[in-house]
Amino acid sequence: MSDLFKELKDKVQQQNPTIVFPEGTDERILAAAVRLAEENVLKPILVGDKEEITSRAKEIGVSLGDMELIDPKQYAEFDSLVASFVERRKGKATEEQARQILTDENYFGTMLVYTGKAHGLVSGAAHSTADTVRPALQIIKTKEGIKKTSGAFIMVKGEEKYVFADCAINIAPSSADLAESALVSAHTARVFGIDPKVALLSFSTKGSAKSAETEKVVEATELLSGMNPDFPFDGELQFDAAFVSSVAQKKAPDSPLKGEANVFIFPGLETGNIGYKMVQRLGGFEAIGPILQGLNMPVNDLSRGCNEEDVYKLALITAMQAL
Repeated sequence: MSDLFKELKDKVQQQNPTIVFPEGTDERILAAAVRLAEENVLKPILVGDKEEITSRAKEIGVSLGDMELIDPKQYAEFDSLVASFVERRKGKATEEQARQILTDENYFGTMLVYTGKAHGLVSGAAHSTADTVRPALQIIKTKEGIKKTSGAFIMVKGEEKYVFADCAINIAPSSADLAESALVSAHTARVFGIDPKVALLSFSTKGSAKSAETEKVVEATELLSGMNPDFPFDGELQFDAAFVSSVAQKKAPDSPLKGEANVFIFPGLETGNIGYKMVQRLGGFEAIGPILQGLNMPVNDLSRGCNEEDVYKLALITAMQAL
């Protein structure tokens, strides 16, 4: 385990938050949850049919101990969850519809987070991203002033740590989306011990080229300025002008970043997704994420190709976001 995760584990362990796993019968979820519980890092809640979960645990040779298992169909406070859901959806779901919707494990688990039973949620081992994110957007919703969630990666190699965003969610972000992404990415950086210096990236530096694409980043930088951020930022910048001091002196001598950026906001999902994968594969960095940003409470999405270690690490990240 990298030093970053050892740090996260130590911090999370002190608070021992509760994380809900809606996919309680998945063997990868079970193995990771048992490990987290046995190490006393956090308190897992497994959602699903209790007999099925117990049987699956025996099959893979893990002991659930006194871990909390919740079957939505037998949950004593189900009526209360239904009422809270109807109120939260403000006329978009009747009580009858809510009862049906909350039999879905992701909706049920998200309601446990919303009502304070758990501090965060990890899902996606057996569900699509949409199945995981949709309940969060409908129930937990984004923070005040943030209209869209975004996906960040923490790129780690030895002592080096950087934040890349958005690499997972918004295909063609507007200038307002980019400004929001910069704001929440700075917060993500701080969660992981990074003092944010934010660069809004482009193929142009300070007007060296002009197009609709570059102007979008210029406008995003102006919008970010109006949000009164408490961290240094600049745009539009090419990557070398954001990252290499000697290049910054020539291309952007007045930039407050001085070529020392550590949070990089990509102008679109194409560049963000390609960029993080290139740094991961060519640069030998560990790519941690995607971490969903901008929600009122943490919900994170696993890849369906994940393994037990991925579940363990994303649970730590989610717990850290909740602290």
